[in-house]
Order: sequence, then C-alpha cells, then structure tokens
Amino acid sequence: MQPSSILVFASLLLAPLAALQAADTKRPNILYIMADDHAAHAISAYGSRVNQTPNIDRLAKEGMRFDRVYAVNSICTPSRACILTGKYSHINGVPVFNRFDGSQPTVAKYLQAAGYYTGMFGKWHLESDPTGFDKWTILPGQGDYFNPAFLEPGGRRVIKGYVTDIITDLSIDFLKNRPQDKPFFLMCHHKAPHRNWQPDEKHKAMFANKVIPEPDTLRDDYATRTDAIHECTQKILENLNANDTKGPPPAGLTGDALLKWKYQRYMQDYLACVQSVDDNVGRILDYLDKTGLAENTIVIYTSDQGFFLGDHGLFDKRFMYEESIRMPFLVRWPGVAKPGSVQAAMGINVDFAPTFMEAAGLPVPADMQGRSLMPLLKGERPADWRTSWYYRYYHDPGDHNTRAHYGVRTETHKLIYFWKIDQWEMYDLVKDPAELHNIYQDPAQADTVAKLKTELYRLKKELKDDDQFANEQPGSQPKKAK
Repeated sequence: MQPSSILVFASLLLAPLAALQAADTKRPNILYIMADDHAAHAISAYGSRVNQTPNIDRLAKEGMRFDRVYAVNSICTPSRACILTGKYSHINGVPVFNRFDGSQPTVAKYLQAAGYYTGMFGKWHLESDPTGFDKWTILPGQGDYFNPAFLEPGGRRVIKGYVTDIITDLSIDFLKNRPQDKPFFLMCHHKAPHRNWQPDEKHKAMFANKVIPEPDTLRDDYATRTDAIHECTQKILENLNANDTKGPPPAGLTGDALLKWKYQRYMQDYLACVQSVDDNVGRILDYLDKTGLAENTIVIYTSDQGFFLGDHGLFDKRFMYEESIRMPFLVRWPGVAKPGSVQAAMGINVDFAPTFMEAAGLPVPADMQGRSLMPLLKGERPADWRTSWYYRYYHDPGDHNTRAHYGVRTETHKLIYFWKIDQWEMYDLVKDPAELHNIYQDPAQADTVAKLKTELYRLKKELKDDDQFANEQPGSQPKKAK
C-alpha cells in the first residue's frame, strides 16, 4: 500500500466514533447498479431505436444523464478493477483477465473504514475474493444465467431461478437486513446482457417476433481502416456461432440474408436480457421508495463498458470506437442532481471511486487517477475540467483477435495507435461521428495529427504509463471466451 493511502486509512480509522455516528444520518447511501455489456444505445433515455427501458429511464427523469462517460480499457475485468481503485490498468495491475490483488486500497475499503455497511452481489469477475465488503455473494467467473452457483465466504451454493432476479433478491435482502445506524454502499452487478444472451421465457417471448431496426453501419466495409478491424473475429456475419444464435441458421442462407438473420437473433436475445435488467432495476427502485430510503440514496446505473450492437458489423467491445467505450451513466441524487438534467462533460470510469469518496464526505486519495464527478452532478463544470482522456487495450493475442492499441479522445477528435502493427487511425468526431473515415493519412490533417500525438504522449506520461504490460499478458488466455 502506498504512503498516501496509508495516511487516508489512518485518518479514517482514527476519526472520533461519535463524529462518524453523527454524520451517519446525513451521509448518503450509495447504490451502484452495473450491468455487463449494456450499451448506452440500448437504453431509451439515450435515444435507443431498438428497445424501451422505462425503469432505467426513471433515473434520467429523476436525476442526471451523463452523455460522455467512457471506459479507459473496454473489457470486463479491467474495467471493474478501474472502478474499484480509481486507477488505470497499468497501476492497479489488471490489464486483461488476471487476478485482482485484493490487498490494495479500494473505494469499498475506504467507505467501510469510514463506517459504511458495504455489500457486493452478482458478477465480480476479478478472480480473487472481494475485500472491503461486509457481505458478498458473487458468481464464479462469468456465472450461469439459470440456476447459477454463487460463491460466499462460507463456500459455494446454487440458487434456483434466473440470475438477474436472484442478484436483485440478494441486493434487496442486503438492504432489508442492514444495520439501521449506518449508511450503506451496495454494488449490485448483473451478469446480463453478457454473451451468449440467454433470456428467461417471459422476456424471450416479448422479443421473439420483433424485427429489430438495423444500425446504419451494419454493412461497414472498413474501406479506410487499418488491418486491426479487418483481422478481428467479432463480426456478426462471420463469427456469431450456433451457440450464440441458439441453433444453426435456416438452410441456404448466405451473404446479406445470413447477416440479417444473425443480427435479428443476436438482438432479440440481447434485448430480452436487457428487459429483465430493466424490470429488476424497477424492483429495487420500488423498494427504496417503499422504505423511504430513496430520499437519501444516490442511485447509479451503468455498464462495465459499451458494446457493439451490429455497429460496424460487430458484436463485443475492446476497440476504441464510440459504441465500445461509451458507458451509460445515470445518477439520481435527490437535492443534488437536477431532475431531467444532462451532462456533456467527459467522464471516465476511474472517476467513479473519487466520486463515491467525495459523496461520502471523505478525502480523495492522492494516488487515485480519476477525478470526482461531484461538481458535474451539481450542474457545474470547473474551468479546468478535462477536454481529453487516454485509452489503452492490451489483450493481443486474445479473444476475438482484437489488436492492442492506445489512443486519445478529445471533444472533437480521436487518435488511435495499434502499436503491435504500427498503424494509426484518426477521426473527426464532429464531421464523422460514426467513425467511418480514417483521415490519419490525409495531408491536410498533418497539423491535427501532430497536436493529437502531443496530447496523447502528454497523457501517457502524466498517467505513468511506461508500457508496463505492453509485452506481457498476465492471465491472457482465459478458459472461457469473455
């Protein structure tokens, strides 16, 4: 543990007990709900063309919708480590699917030390056991959709039912049985809608006969792109298999007809899984209302990263394209976040831990690399708020053969470097929001390229990314596809 973290822990632990107890009636509860692979553009509050999510939308109507929040490493395990620590992958030690070192400081530990009752239920996906939680029940690895096994401090148990319902049940039980004299910090982590998208019968039937609108870029030909997207194996037409589509395609389907069929099967199941998540968000919000907890509880809904829903002809995530890196982030905080408000300032997932710290009235540790979103939640944008941020993905070789890359996103442009194949992409996000035209080689863009490279390497240095994991992939060969 670094010296700054030790000092913060010490200050919390040595704080007078009476002062903490007095503050407990004022400090907000924090309910953090996170789905797995839930793209923002599959939420109606974000303008979805493919589904309606009335319960998740409640948080947007009653709080703030963040339009530009991003994952700094768009893949499940690394994102979770970033969220817990407030640090990038090269600092928290989780660049791919390797084991999270639970001895390091986390936001859960800080809040627990300050008197919060802490709970973690659902998908953990960090290999090691959770630390910093008073109660936890987690899925082993990816977990199963039906009759899933769970791990707890006392061992392993199977719970009958559908995983999204069960995780909500466990979370509500935590709220029912919590100490009444402490604020709570609850992480409710859903497995859905992770691949291979297995809905329960009720929600499956809702989408079975629906025709889902196709994205405009479903037939992207990658004409101006580097080798990376051509080489990847996360294409709907070529790489969705019979396990994903719950059976082989009808005989004789080829070409565009096969693409259409695979897209529909993929999206019908994906959206049915999302609908179950939405229903269960409604259940837990109703519980907060019924018990009077809603008034002093911050509720966050997000995903561990974005997801391709046929955009660019892809499924999965990993690439630094908008659909992959953009996270839904909805926050309801009565008296702080103005109902129906929208925030356009850029946030990143390493900002979550500092935000929870400040919300709880605690100092943000100096070694956290994120920045509290608190001023944005209050409708303020500090003059020095970020106008760019740094991304890095490591898993190469790995699942889906997605090339390792890092890059910078500003408010108007994106520059991506696939360092193992030494190829670049650049996009003007104002003129080309769909990222169809790589203009890196355009002579007219030379000055912009140079400025973006300067900013990229400034951020890389500032964040102390010294290529710690560039040539090694701890745990990079997972037993199951992620």
